[in-house]
Amino acid sequence: MQIRLPQFDGTLKNFTLQAEPIYPDSVSKGFNRTVYAAAHVVIDPVATMDPWDASPVVDWDATLAFREHLYKLGFKVAEAMDTAQRGMGVDWPIARELMQRSIRHARSVGGDLACGVGTDQLVATHNTCIADVEAAYREQLEVVEAEGGRIVLMASRALNQVARTPDDYLKLYGKILQDTSQPVVLHWLGEMFDSALYGYWGSVDLSQALKTVVLLINENVDKVEGIKVSLLDPQWELELRRLLPDSVKLYTGDDFNYAELIAGDDDGFSHGLLGIFDPIAPVAASALNALAAGDKALYHQLLDPTVALSREIFRAPTKNYKAGVVFLAWLNGYQNHFSMAGGLESSRGVAHYAKLFELADACGVLVNPDLALSRMRHFLSVSAGVVN
Repeated sequence: MQIRLPQFDGTLKNFTLQAEPIYPDSVSKGFNRTVYAAAHVVIDPVATMDPWDASPVVDWDATLAFREHLYKLGFKVAEAMDTAQRGMGVDWPIARELMQRSIRHARSVGGDLACGVGTDQLVATHNTCIADVEAAYREQLEVVEAEGGRIVLMASRALNQVARTPDDYLKLYGKILQDTSQPVVLHWLGEMFDSALYGYWGSVDLSQALKTVVLLINENVDKVEGIKVSLLDPQWELELRRLLPDSVKLYTGDDFNYAELIAGDDDGFSHGLLGIFDPIAPVAASALNALAAGDKALYHQLLDPTVALSREIFRAPTKNYKAGVVFLAWLNGYQNHFSMAGGLESSRGVAHYAKLFELADACGVLVNPDLALSRMRHFLSVSAGVVN
């Protein structure tokens, strides 16, 4: 099976598919890591009339069906996180309904999930104060707790704008944590994912920010189940992992280095809460099954080749990674279109999508190569005038 793919230099390349999809042989018996896949949202592109200027209309059947796909592979779901375009096309009213529906759906199918609680309904101005940020957090917290859901306490753009010192973070987080009914997962998202989070935890010096995080966790250890770290630099994750109390899990959000961080070494390992697990779920599940069975060599054989794909999906500007996630969901038949909330499919160029197609084939991510090839041909014809 061959296709001509656009290259970054403007040329066309003849490409022959390997067409060797990887899928678990059987249902997972349980991973030996706690692993969340941050899941994307499927919109209704016909009902969404003005994607740049209005909230999307969500295709709830397709959105929830994709979550069930992840559950069946053995993953937990991280719901309404940045992979679901929080603050980049999906606003708080949509996110609220997404969490409510997803918690109820998970309960009905035996799935497990945690929901992103943030402050994205609050747009900070010069009049905004810490109390406003607290109120926004509590509004979202109440929605999840009313449904009996668990929480990922997301980083807040508004807090980062109004906080003046690390102590502002410690005081606000401490108040919120003491009022949660269950331990939460904290969320440290680097500025490469969201520039509005630059200097989070009260310092642009990551070593100082890390000290603040460790202090926060130690002061509230009974309320913290874990912390997700997305800095795309394993140095800081490894240092934080070393300093955490034994009861607190480190969830890697490092979409550049996840394979080695989850595998671990003699000093320990990370769990996972990753956007890349959305598009590579079958391959990742196969690898995690191997790791749970004690076959670390097979784990690396399966998962290591996906890193090149992930690094292309999450390359700078990293905030646009969601486009690659949804593109692969479309190629693999999990949705019948390539349209996104906010029109975000336009955030990457055709050569990027061609590269994703090539890399996804190389690591076994294209679950139905015939379908993927057909859709790729149509995409190139319509989007780039490349006829295959």
